[in-house]
Amino acid sequence: MIKSPSPSQTLKPIKSPWWKKVGWMLLIWCSSVLALLAVSMLFRMMMTAAGMKSH
Repeated sequence: MIKSPSPSQTLKPIKSPWWKKVGWMLLIWCSSVLALLAVSMLFRMMMTAAGMKSH
């Protein structure tokens, strides 16, 4: 009986260039900063609507 190799043995990890890794890291970081900005602006609008204004 012929035993076929498992998929984990046949697939080799793809080595991506460093600039792609840095690009993905930068994209994820920018996305998280924008999400934090959106949440903070939402809280600020809710606090202003409730009558809490900063002087």
